[in-house]
Amino acid sequence: MRVLVTGGAGFIGSHFVRSFTGGDEVTVLDKLTYAGNPANLEPAEGRFAFVRGDICDAGLLGEVVPGHDLVVNFAAESHVDRSIAGAGEFVRSNVLGVQTLMQACLDAGTPKVVHVSTDEVYGSIEAGSWDETAPLGPNSPYAASKAGGDLIALAYARTHGLPVSITRCGNNYGPYQYPEKVVPLFVTRLLDGLDVPLYGDGGNVRDWIHVDDHCRAVRLVAERGGAGEVYHVAGTAELTNLELTARLLDALGAGWRRVERVPDRKAHDRRYSLTDGKLRALGYAPQTAFEQGLAGTVAWYTANRRWWEPLRKPAP
Repeated sequence: MRVLVTGGAGFIGSHFVRSFTGGDEVTVLDKLTYAGNPANLEPAEGRFAFVRGDICDAGLLGEVVPGHDLVVNFAAESHVDRSIAGAGEFVRSNVLGVQTLMQACLDAGTPKVVHVSTDEVYGSIEAGSWDETAPLGPNSPYAASKAGGDLIALAYARTHGLPVSITRCGNNYGPYQYPEKVVPLFVTRLLDGLDVPLYGDGGNVRDWIHVDDHCRAVRLVAERGGAGEVYHVAGTAELTNLELTARLLDALGAGWRRVERVPDRKAHDRRYSLTDGKLRALGYAPQTAFEQGLAGTVAWYTANRRWWEPLRKPAP
């Protein structure tokens, strides 16, 4: 099988690429912005072809997409704080980029497309969990841009019959995550003896999933998912930011004096939660317990300072 992975040098995309062990021809397309890192792909060296490029480049996609049996789209601008500071690039990549990619897949007659999205498209939920029929209600520019991309992908499925499935997942953690996200940010700062920032009252709730479980879910949807269908990938630990902070402090042997309270993020969603029965009906079950996954993640950052230290410099 020939597989094209867009955004394949990023955190989740590179893990997906590294999960291929042979028998498939994998092409990675990545723009290599600040969070796209060739070092993420070094463990898979020799098992993929690399193309540097932008999913908004229709001409390039017209050359790269044809001939692939599966296209998986991880390419996205993904940090909420950055989207609040400036939304333009998020709309460009997450909406226009998705449309350009869907059109290229349609033109090429791609047999299967998976578009990777987020639980943030739903906004905030006080109690219970969303299923795949829940209305979209994004609050941040990032979430709105992802919702826009999802709707574009579904429109291509319904209007043109493009065989695209969508996955929506909770908060990922694991090795090779760019250290602006909370888990690697806290771990690397604590390793360096620095304080960590905690937004507001710390009561915001997120559902955490190890990147390996997420990528296995994406593989399953690629194999068995229906065209025009959305599949949730629920996490294995629903935690407040205070609870997550406590676990990270404990893992690094640090105390609460290392926590700096900072003003809350604008429009900070209070809680996300997904049901994943639809995905489990395809045969999915998570394999990494949060305690095990977090311990492994902390150990990886502790042992791989050479990877993350250069990334602590301000991104352009």
